[in-house]
Amino acid sequence: MSNVEVDPAELRCGAADHGEAAPPVDVLTARDVPLGGPRGTTVRRTLPQRARTLIGAWCFIDHYGPDNVADTGGMDVAPHPHTGLQTVSWLFSGEIEHRDSLGSHALVRPGELNLMTGGYGICHSEVSTTRTTTLHGVQLWVVLPEEHRHTSRDFRHYVPSPVRVGGADIRVFLGSLAGDTSPVRTFTPLLGAELVLEPRSTVTLPVDAAFEHGLLVDQGDVRMAGTLLRPAELGYLGTGNHTLTLTNETDTPARAVLLGGMPFEEQIVMWWNFIGRSHEDIVEAREAWQNASDRFGRVDGYDGDRLPAPALPKATISPRTNPPRH
Repeated sequence: MSNVEVDPAELRCGAADHGEAAPPVDVLTARDVPLGGPRGTTVRRTLPQRARTLIGAWCFIDHYGPDNVADTGGMDVAPHPHTGLQTVSWLFSGEIEHRDSLGSHALVRPGELNLMTGGYGICHSEVSTTRTTTLHGVQLWVVLPEEHRHTSRDFRHYVPSPVRVGGADIRVFLGSLAGDTSPVRTFTPLLGAELVLEPRSTVTLPVDAAFEHGLLVDQGDVRMAGTLLRPAELGYLGTGNHTLTLTNETDTPARAVLLGGMPFEEQIVMWWNFIGRSHEDIVEAREAWQNASDRFGRVDGYDGDRLPAPALPKATISPRTNPPRH
């Protein structure tokens, strides 16, 4: 999905000062972000924000729906560019048609991973299908490390099988959890999984102690390491934990997305759909997109014009980092 804000924020992001963390779980609330384009929609954004800009290499979390397509018109995001990142599309309901400048033409369906690598440059479109009545899911971005940020564009589709652990069904779409490992390549150590917990159930999962973790709650009230998280809240847990205990506090099934990764130590600049290492990187990428250069290629099969880039800020992008943990 494109970050089609009318006035996108400019961010220079860096890693946290990794001291001792207290309290163990930070609760991050979402802000509503209206997106433009031919069909406007509003998403709940929990990353990046002032309290935290990165969880591992995860740098962007948008959570949307459930939206009645008859009321909203569904999703129609025209061709738009990406650099220096991977996009991760994961649906709970509905269906989205993906086209990109690699020539990929795929459908995003519930429980199926679509991962696109932007690298030096890619562009793609996303349109909900006519079969979709309710659209509901998450759009996630992963920043690429310096040594791979100019890698070739790529696209992968993967359907993880559910793994049963106690009262939870788990689908691991990236990394390893609950004895299951996704075959999809990432460029830094990562974890991405959907968890559905039975009513009033508790599950304790072994996790990588070198990872920091974020739990985005979609439905139900979920207690993470003793801290209650409500729908649309993101719980952040720092490194040093060998297990993670989750409890569904409701009488109906709860659903959440668990994200994790090694703390990302590089400073990055993030603006619109571009990630670079300097303000100049962003200027160069925007100019290439506006001039329709070969850097991004073209999307075939989309009925309409591509998205123009917003105007650049008048000042140099200033630093914003994760706060130190005390």
